[in-house]
Amino acid sequence: MPLINLENVSFSYDNNIDVIKNVSLSIFEGEYIAVIGHNGSGKSTLAKLFNGLIKAQKGKVVVDGFDCADKKQVFEVRKRVGVVFQNPDNQLIASIVEDDIAFGPENLGVKRQEIGKRIDFALSAVGMQKFRKSSPSRLSGGQKQRIAIAGVLALNPKVLVLDESTAMLDPQGRNEVLEVAKKLNKEQKTTIINITHYMDEVVNADRVLVLNKGEVVLSGTPKEIFAKKDKIRSLGLELPVSTVIADELKQNGIDLNSEVLTENDLVSSLIGWSEGLCK
Repeated sequence: MPLINLENVSFSYDNNIDVIKNVSLSIFEGEYIAVIGHNGSGKSTLAKLFNGLIKAQKGKVVVDGFDCADKKQVFEVRKRVGVVFQNPDNQLIASIVEDDIAFGPENLGVKRQEIGKRIDFALSAVGMQKFRKSSPSRLSGGQKQRIAIAGVLALNPKVLVLDESTAMLDPQGRNEVLEVAKKLNKEQKTTIINITHYMDEVVNADRVLVLNKGEVVLSGTPKEIFAKKDKIRSLGLELPVSTVIADELKQNGIDLNSEVLTENDLVSSLIGWSEGLCK
């Protein structure tokens, strides 16, 4: 049974133009999903539909058996799906890190002793234990975003949605956030939905959803998606850097004879190609 299921979902804002158009998709527990698409393709709107921040105007969104359109059930939906947005400064509300993380559970009526355990778990999960008594305002962008993730984790969600959560970060900050997401997915079996425009963040996903004008136009593994190079480019999207380098090498007579997505793929393929010359 899918953890998140959308059936023929459409949504529009005030101008009556559908931002999401008749989308049907299923996301299963423990998956690592990447969602890509050019600006205005509907990615962030989809994130809000996942946890009931907005309601589908057509179709149905069900999370872990709960209907997002039912006011009595949407609270349960939001306990299960946590969203981390682009700007961490908009998500941090307390002057001390541990107080910020405690805010969500306190509003759920969680007992104080349990809140303490959740703070410990959340800080450990994002590698920020030593910053428990620190002020968020004194942290780097990557550290702030990790605290924002910790605040969501304290709610004990089954799904963590990263909605362009690395867009405002430098490369180090991006890596910090992605490592946390990978760790949660692998060790805690948290379902991750990473909405991003960085193609290098996509390559380690289990599945990629490509949005265009509110529709899911491609779905598959990273290798399946990026093998359709012309289609990806026609949608206004880039390819992973290592894929671009491999293509340029091929145009210059160095055919690596394999699908290259990551730096490791590129290095392995180059080693294999050079060994072939020596035979």
